[in-house]
Amino acid sequence: MTEQYVLDLQDVDETRVAVVGGKGAHLGGLSRIEGIRVPDGFCVTTHAFRRIMAQAPSIDDRLDELARTDPDDREAIRTLSAQIRRTIEEIAVPADLAAAITRALARLGERAACAVRSSATAEDLPTASFAGQQDTYLNVVGPTAILQHVSRCWASLFTERAVTYRQRNGIDHRTVLMAVVVQRMVFPDAAGILFTADPVTGNRKVATVDAGFGLGEALVSGLVNPDVFKVRGGEVVARTIAAKQRAVEALPAGGTREVAVDSRRQEQPALTDAQVVQLVRLGRRIEAHFGRPQDIEWCLVDGDFQIVQSRPITTLFPVPRRDDEENHIYLSVGHQQMMTDPMKPLGISVWQLTAMAPMLEAGGRLFVDATRRLASPASREALLELVGRGDPLIRDALETVLDRGDFLPSLPDASPVVSPAGGASAPTEADPAIVAELIERSRASISALERDIRTRNGPALFDFLLEAFEEHKRVLSEPLNMQAIMAGMEATWWLNDRLEEWLGEKNAADTLTLSAPDNVTSEMGLALLDVADVIRPHPEVVAFLQGVEDDGFLDELGKLAGGAEARDAIEAYLDRYGMRCVGEIDITRPRWRERPSTLVPVILDNVRNFEPGAAERRFEQGRQKARQKEQEVLSRLRALPDGERKADETKRMIDQVRAFIGYREYPKYGIISRYFLYKQALLAEAERLVQAGVLPEQEDIFYLTFHELHDVVRSHQVDDRLIQQRKDAFRSYQALTPPRVLTSDGEAVTGAYRRDDVPAGALIGLPVSAGTVEGRARVILDMAQAELRAGDILVTPFTDPSWSPLFVGIAGLVTEVGGLMTHGAVIAREYGLPAVVGVEQATRLIRDGQRIRVHGTDGYIEILS
Repeated sequence: MTEQYVLDLQDVDETRVAVVGGKGAHLGGLSRIEGIRVPDGFCVTTHAFRRIMAQAPSIDDRLDELARTDPDDREAIRTLSAQIRRTIEEIAVPADLAAAITRALARLGERAACAVRSSATAEDLPTASFAGQQDTYLNVVGPTAILQHVSRCWASLFTERAVTYRQRNGIDHRTVLMAVVVQRMVFPDAAGILFTADPVTGNRKVATVDAGFGLGEALVSGLVNPDVFKVRGGEVVARTIAAKQRAVEALPAGGTREVAVDSRRQEQPALTDAQVVQLVRLGRRIEAHFGRPQDIEWCLVDGDFQIVQSRPITTLFPVPRRDDEENHIYLSVGHQQMMTDPMKPLGISVWQLTAMAPMLEAGGRLFVDATRRLASPASREALLELVGRGDPLIRDALETVLDRGDFLPSLPDASPVVSPAGGASAPTEADPAIVAELIERSRASISALERDIRTRNGPALFDFLLEAFEEHKRVLSEPLNMQAIMAGMEATWWLNDRLEEWLGEKNAADTLTLSAPDNVTSEMGLALLDVADVIRPHPEVVAFLQGVEDDGFLDELGKLAGGAEARDAIEAYLDRYGMRCVGEIDITRPRWRERPSTLVPVILDNVRNFEPGAAERRFEQGRQKARQKEQEVLSRLRALPDGERKADETKRMIDQVRAFIGYREYPKYGIISRYFLYKQALLAEAERLVQAGVLPEQEDIFYLTFHELHDVVRSHQVDDRLIQQRKDAFRSYQALTPPRVLTSDGEAVTGAYRRDDVPAGALIGLPVSAGTVEGRARVILDMAQAELRAGDILVTPFTDPSWSPLFVGIAGLVTEVGGLMTHGAVIAREYGLPAVVGVEQATRLIRDGQRIRVHGTDGYIEILS
């Protein structure tokens, strides 16, 4: 058995993570790459760790206790993890295991100085780095000290930070094992870290080298600022040389110490430019071997580089896969659709199959390739104008790339410039009958889908759905549909531009669009106020709803006094709006009809914060304000030179915006209504696969694309490993922040507002709904956790239509993502809420409960307390 307790580094590679952990496997792989030097060493395998753990049954009870502990209960985690570590360190290493380690050590030289390094089975993986979670000991000398430090490495699987990390990421402590790497110690002149992609911008063509004198610990621990070199195309393109006052060096008898660097050396570069370029060349070789950008720890010893660690850079946003070597610029679809969370594979593929433009996937998000539009001067201007109106940060990011002049070729205008809506010009007359006709057509098409989909199953369902997706796209791309959407948006832009020019008034259209007719999203918010009116008179129902924890509560409601009416009101609401949910463009997300408990906190807020009849009063107040604003604007215009013409043009545009702006929300409602029907049919298919033993659970289909699911239904065979890989990948995507603009080099370009007309310390965003309001910030990441008081200001990453029931109870809105015509902005204007969107990191920079002031006309937020 002894041979499996110890393995030489040369005998392992990346396939042996389960036996030697992530670090050991990577070091073994590195040692096999031509031209890469890795210090000699061996691994004490996970078999040894299992044997040690088996000698202390009490650890099992502690692990059970840990599993039940809240990740936020730091005191309990600190106590339990310390007890486990102490128990492991006190276990005597069995004689045969100690002998195997001592024999391996003799090959390095029994008194050789060594580094003893933890190597867990869940570290340095593509989806989770676990960096800094466990311990490393440098310059350990002699068999007794080595064995003692091997025990410490085993115990370090249960450091407080490692335990907390696993708890937060839902990783079972028993599934992670610890191996230990013992390597000959190197005593470097310089050491540091090489990132083969720029860790800040994500650019895959720029490598970054951090360097300092002595052991790399000085950099890792933050003791000194490193020299930083950036390398592109085989040359150093930027360098910052730091004053390196301290270094860490090895002591002759073992251990390390901090020393002062000679003042004459402090500002000398730790590496020459030639050495930096040579190091990056080695890094590119390592990157090619592992197939992804790497974070590499290196040492310079007597002019020669040795590599002591390489792990994937897990924070980089992936790049869409293309089959050419050309430069591309990608725009985030999620920033336009108000859904920057990752989507599951089925959600991505259904959106791709029903979208009006080709879309590419990366990091669980969708992107459109804007390269062709940006390369031709005329279409470039049209695109920049459109995105600039919606989201100035996207425009600025695009201009940042274009201004470099060398990223995109300039192509001739291939075809006449079309408007971004697909060539539709606005209807000349603001005829509300157009909207009624479009809504009727959409309803008829959805009714036909509902009728026909019921009779389809098996492979025939998928053939039917592919036809349904074509009908879906046909309805959306009807010229009249596009004209109606653009008519409302263009009238809004016209009014804002002209009334600022003529009357000096910003965002005048915000008041003119209050309570616009036919807005299905704002009606959805007001309809939930009507549901609250039915529930409010029944204290027993209110008390019952306060205790609701699962989605079966509607069945229970009927047994209470007033419960039948309450149930009927909620059911009627779900019949009309139950297909909606947060992140609804992903078909896999649970709909309100599937998870009605999501709505309960909002209903209870409405019961508490409003009087009966609030919905009708609210709508009427908005209508009156809009009418008064119209009269005021027209009378002020008539007093101007050429005032009658200006007033007539403005009146026509006000009529146009009132007739069409509400319809802006309807096509999305139609899409999501269809999605719910597609989803129900696919879940019924999944249930048949579960009954047949093909799948363990229904929701596994969410990790397959539409076409893969079609194949599974046809063949009754599924690749379980593929589903598990997709689940792991999806979990890792949740930690990534998608960029608004991404280049094919992997550079995430954020954009800036470039404004100097705001107070110092204010948070800048895009003004989308006029007015100023002050109140308590409620930072809400999950609608189901919302608990609002009258006068609160909602601060959240993004809002899609499903958030609009919350809008009726708030005083203002701040989001990280959004544009002038995205749903949150449209509904904020409908309800007259001051709103600022596109505020970078708003949910981190504003704390829940702080008092803030939202300047919805000028586009900034002041933090008051």
